Amino acid sequence: MFPIRLLAAAVVAALATGCAVGPDYRRPDAPLPDHYLGQAPGPHGPATVQAAWWDGFGDPQLTHYVALALEQNLDLAQAAGRVAQARAGLGAADAALLPSAAVTGSATRAYQSAETQVGRLVAAGPGADRWGNAYEANVSASWEIDLFGGLRRGREAARADYQASAADAVAVRLAVAAQTADVYIGIRGLQARLAIAEQQVTTRRDLLAKVKLLYGKGVASDAQVRQTEGELAQAEAAVPALQAGLDAALNALDVLLGRPPGTGRDELRAPAAIPAVPALGATGTPADLLRRRPDLIAAERRVAAAHARIGAAMAEYYPHVSLGALLGSATTLSAGHLLSAGANQDAAVLGLRWRLFDFGRIDAQIAEARGREAESLAAYRLAVLHAAEDVENAFSTLAHRSQQAGVLVRGEDALTRARASSFAAYQRGAASLIDVLHADETVLRTADARAQAQADAARAAVAAYKALGGGWDPDTPPHGMENVAALAPGG
Repeated sequence: MFPIRLLAAAVVAALATGCAVGPDYRRPDAPLPDHYLGQAPGPHGPATVQAAWWDGFGDPQLTHYVALALEQNLDLAQAAGRVAQARAGLGAADAALLPSAAVTGSATRAYQSAETQVGRLVAAGPGADRWGNAYEANVSASWEIDLFGGLRRGREAARADYQASAADAVAVRLAVAAQTADVYIGIRGLQARLAIAEQQVTTRRDLLAKVKLLYGKGVASDAQVRQTEGELAQAEAAVPALQAGLDAALNALDVLLGRPPGTGRDELRAPAAIPAVPALGATGTPADLLRRRPDLIAAERRVAAAHARIGAAMAEYYPHVSLGALLGSATTLSAGHLLSAGANQDAAVLGLRWRLFDFGRIDAQIAEARGREAESLAAYRLAVLHAAEDVENAFSTLAHRSQQAGVLVRGEDALTRARASSFAAYQRGAASLIDVLHADETVLRTADARAQAQADAARAAVAAYKALGGGWDPDTPPHGMENVAALAPGG
């Protein structure tokens, strides 16, 4: 009697309190500094990065390609499929808490063998008919009463999994937008460098022709000719390398847009300026990353799911109680008797399942659940550190590459003026054409470095937008991100 009374008391207590076994979830701490290395200590306002941050580059074609990628990219289609799967899992977890019912029916016609014991008895009777019919119709229902919260913990885990999947989809959206912008800027940078390389080839060919002319007059040496030929070969070798990089970038852009490589080659055939670096605006603090970066939200939700599964495993220590009922009829006579009073069959079931002698296995399952939580917690904290690292690296690269581009712009301007002076001296007979061509070569080398620095600075700006969360604010989420607006801290 004692176990029965104990079970009854536990059932009453559970029904009265609606408790769920296992520890309740608390959002884990993720220590971060108060400010980024490039910021002065003190209070900082919230980040003001716009949602459609790619508009800040002022390049309509860049904006067009990002919008197209967000519509057609196949990584986004896969992410949407994963969200649908997680949503279905949440629906199944919700349904587990509700009663289930089923309607069953059957009609059978069978021929009895005369070689069995029953068949011989049937065949021995007068007017025996070895054919027989059976009809049955039932309505059944069952309900597992979630006394100790195992099913509710399972629903918590499924909900957290769904939220993580939804946040992952937003992270993929951000990654696709950033990668598209990065590839586009890379294309414009390679086009600018390719044009400069072709100018270098032309300049060195002119220089080689002049040196050969002087060599024919006995003014230049054979070593000068060979050196100039080698420099020309170096310039010519740079062109196919840049062209191969440009082709690869064009193909990568097509794949990002969900179309076969080579589809958009003609659209970008005409070179255009490298997009200018926009002003980032207020960047907030490292703590803002926890509510702005969808990948961190997804990692935190996985911790919550793993935590809930500890409670689901602990619920196996306690008994599981279920209610069942059956209402129907059965007859072996004819379909006309199926609804008669004599064919009625009813049943009520009170079920009990208790793994009373299986606690060792339950202990192992709980330990496994705790191990998964520890793994997901470490992964979350590592993701937070990497997120802060991404921001610091992007800020550093942006600052230094922008500074480098500014210096090279001034250097290119100075060298261009020097080249103009050299050409004026050549026209007066005070300098040779070789001096002018060497000045051209110096200007072009500086222009190539400047173009590369400008493209790198713009790509660093893209990396900074991505590292900051792409301008997503859970309080005012842009279109397509509303489904995870409530997942961030304080949401």
